[in-house]
This record gives sequence, structure tokens and C-alpha cells, in this order.
Amino acid sequence: MIVRLGYVAMSTEVKNASPSKTMTATLFSQLNDREAAVRKLERIGAENLHNTLRLLRHNRAYDIKVYRYSSKLIPLLGHEMLGDWDPIPALAEEFKEVGEYAKLHGMRTSFHPDHFTVLSTPRKDVLLKSYADLERHAAMLEAMGLGEDAKLNIHVGGTYGDKPKAAKRFLAHFADLNEKARRRLTLENDDKTFTARETLEICEKVGVPMVLDVHHHQVNNEGEDILELWPRIQATWEGQLCVSLPDSADQPLPPKIHVSSPKNDKDIRSHADYVEAGPLLEFFRGIAGITPRLDVMIEAKMKDAALFRLMKDLEREKDVEVLTEASVQINVT
Repeated sequence: MIVRLGYVAMSTEVKNASPSKTMTATLFSQLNDREAAVRKLERIGAENLHNTLRLLRHNRAYDIKVYRYSSKLIPLLGHEMLGDWDPIPALAEEFKEVGEYAKLHGMRTSFHPDHFTVLSTPRKDVLLKSYADLERHAAMLEAMGLGEDAKLNIHVGGTYGDKPKAAKRFLAHFADLNEKARRRLTLENDDKTFTARETLEICEKVGVPMVLDVHHHQVNNEGEDILELWPRIQATWEGQLCVSLPDSADQPLPPKIHVSSPKNDKDIRSHADYVEAGPLLEFFRGIAGITPRLDVMIEAKMKDAALFRLMKDLEREKDVEVLTEASVQINVT
């Protein structure tokens, strides 16, 4: 099984390259010249996209092929003070440059809209904001020129005191989501509400891939063996193709998982700085016989530094063959 490692948004190795620089709503409201204030937001957005490109160049240097964009590329995007403001046309060249670089170098990229974007909500105002947020994320991927293999990953959402009803609401609300956003969607199990099995069942009903979060499963499960669920999770990725990546165009898009380790024994849900290799290797070995390729998103606090440390830990194992600075092969015995 070939495993590619990636990380989330920020680099701890590349200095002064935040893709999430912002302006507070309070500061924006204090600026007298609204047009100038909007232009300032666009300049910050352009800087964030420039820094994203810097990070992609860093990724290329270390052959990191899996990366999640910051959802805060454009400050205050979607804020009620800005109404129907659409900054994407003004930043078209910056978005295009980021997307072209990712495609040229075969990078699998994605977004993970924040926890306020929920489709299980009973509130109409929250639902409409969630739809709008997903559509904005899809529009940014389109502005980058990326196909439907560039995904939008979300959780099912809250249970609001009745998990079966929340699941039914998700199904109904999913059906009304804009098709462009719906076709990019993946669902991830979370650490408090919907377990891996419950998330998988919803994925199978609506026909979207499931991103397994191994850490979340460890802290939120009903006794299910994740290795027993894995064949069904993997099957949700069938039919997904690498349409944006020239080095593997029209090849199957590998399943993707999220990995992290508990911060400590008292705070098992928060993410540690680095990833423990042992539990992760146990999972890899358990699925290697049926999974040709796997993409892994590291959600550790130390970002790419955690990726590099994990690679050093993996290379010590006899059944692990290092392929690049960010990928390994798990050899089945």
C-alpha cells in the first residue's frame, strides 16, 4: 500500500507565510471609506493566496502531494456586513495561479469549512449560511480550475438532542444543496456526535465519500472495529477519479483519512503536537492488503514538522519502504 502524507494549511517550517491573515469585523466597521476597506480586504486575500503558493512550492520541494487550503483565504468572506460582496473576480489571477501550480505538480488539495457549516441544523438561518459557505468554497476551487477531486470536507453536524432526527435533517438538507458543492462533498466522523459507523451509513445513503478520522473514532465509538468498517468506507470512494492531476488523470482517487494523536491522557480529544507512529502503523498494516493507495491528512499542531517527524519514525520499521520525503509503501507480508 502506498501512503502519501499531507498537512493542514499552515507551515511551521516556512516563516512569515500565513495563508490566513485577516481583518476584524470591528476594524472594518470603523473604516469610513467602505470602498477602500473592501479593497484592503482584497489585498489581504491576495497576500493569503500568495502565501498559499509559497507553501505549495515548499510542498513540492519535499514532494508533499496532499494539502488542505485555509478556509480563511479571504477575510470576512460571507460576513453579514459585506452583503453580496464577491471578491473572487478581483482575485481571479491569484486563484488561477494557485490552482495551476497544484495541478502541474499533481497535488491533491481540499477545503474543510469550519464547524459553523452544518447541514443537520434545525435552524433555517444557520442552514442558509451553511449552504452559502459551501457554495463559496466550491467557487474558490472552481476559480483555481480544480475538478471535483478537490473536495469540501465537513462533519454531519450536531444532534440537537435527537440524533435520528438530526440525521434525517441532514439527508433532506443535503438534497437541496447546490449541485456544484454537493458533488465535491465528503463527510468525516467526529469526536462527539456522529460515529464512524453512523457517518458511513449517511455517506452510503447520499453517495458521497467518507473521510475516516482515526483519532475521532478512538474517542467516539460504540465498540466498532474500524478494520471491519474499512472495506465499506473504502467503497464510498469507488468511482471518484483524479480529474485534476496530470500524472494520474482518470485514475481512481485514493481514499483519504485524517490522523492525529491525543494531546494527553486527560485531554484525549485535543490534538497533540506530533503523531504517534505506533497506532497509525497498526491501522496501516490492517488495511494494506486491500487498499492499494491511501492519502493521509495530518492534523497535528506542528503541521509539516509533524509530517517530517512521522516520516522519520516510519522509516525505522522493517515493513515500511520510504518512497519520497512524504510517502511510504507498507509492504504486506
